[in-house]
Amino acid sequence: MTPSTRTHGTGSTAAVRLRRLTRHHRDVRALDGVDLDFHAGTFTAVMGPSGSGKSTLLQCAAGLDRPTAGRVEVGGVALEGLSERRLTLLRRDRLGFVFQSFNLLPALTAAQNVALPLRLAGRRPSRTEVREALARVGLSGRERHRPGELSGGQQQRVAIARALITRPAVLFGDEPTGALDSTTSREVLGMLRELVDRDGQTIVMVTHDPVAAARADRVVFLVDGRVAGELPGPTVETVAARMTALETETASETETASGTASGTGTGTASGTASGTASASTTARTTATTATTAATTARRPSC
Repeated sequence: MTPSTRTHGTGSTAAVRLRRLTRHHRDVRALDGVDLDFHAGTFTAVMGPSGSGKSTLLQCAAGLDRPTAGRVEVGGVALEGLSERRLTLLRRDRLGFVFQSFNLLPALTAAQNVALPLRLAGRRPSRTEVREALARVGLSGRERHRPGELSGGQQQRVAIARALITRPAVLFGDEPTGALDSTTSREVLGMLRELVDRDGQTIVMVTHDPVAAARADRVVFLVDGRVAGELPGPTVETVAARMTALETETASETETASGTASGTGTGTASGTASGTASASTTARTTATTATTAATTARRPSC
């Protein structure tokens, strides 16, 4: 599917809504007044330079962390007024999570790992229910395999099936392909894209990879805890170009501030020169990464 044909969620209800979201960690403002909507049935990637607040945004949106101020709504339910118990139940019943590490129990089969969330909730899942969850991620016939008998990509698919077994309204992913090779990563990303296109699943994914972000309907960029722009219908090239610009700007501002703080003309000049060199290096590195990523993305998936 080309970016121009992705129209999921246009004008749809917000599955997750953030208003004036702020999160402080001691003296660090990880999030600074973020306003965002993640619409039902859409795939959103969240990107930004290191320390921009990506993971903090995901944790607050998913109810894993409480914001310092602001409002988070999931399916119209405001999280700030919920007790820990009610928040736990909401996460269990309405949200799914996939992380870079698969977090599978090695002694359990794929089917047993997938069924675990329901068993922890006091339910006894049927075999049909578990088989269907594995079939959704392309693992029919692998029910009895243990994690050690599966490839990295297959293990991540089991983790995704486990997240989907409760039929969550939103699936959150924090670098879900970060531990996978490029071929396996493309397979998992293709599966996530299919979940949105075929099943109307809502996905919010934090990533640093332009290839991964290009599978989304839109990319949201963060810098210093603030929304620095959005990119609808992303491609590998447009995502990489935007990240290059943001990283260059961030590096220049950081080094310029450092040079100014030195307090002398020589220090300022040195800091400014260092910032320019650093920004130039960052731009060259990201541009090279973009070229490689674009080439990889064009290769047919196995």
